[in-house]
Amino acid sequence: MKVPSLNYDRVVRALKRDGWVVVRQRGSHIRLHKHGPEGALKLIVPAHKPIKRSTLSHILKQARLTVEEFAALL
Repeated sequence: MKVPSLNYDRVVRALKRDGWVVVRQRGSHIRLHKHGPEGALKLIVPAHKPIKRSTLSHILKQARLTVEEFAALL
């Protein structure tokens, strides 16, 4: 499955469903944190419409999610 091209608000909403919390937004960058058994994970999501597929791919790797898991959260 290919990484979809989505707007930032849909990406942030899907990550929130996975347990991520928006910590702050500064300019066009949204910072999210998630606490897990291996410690705190951090993500930066650009507030772009749409987010490039390559950028979203890197975000999913940092979030430790597969494309299929992410698609289920949408």
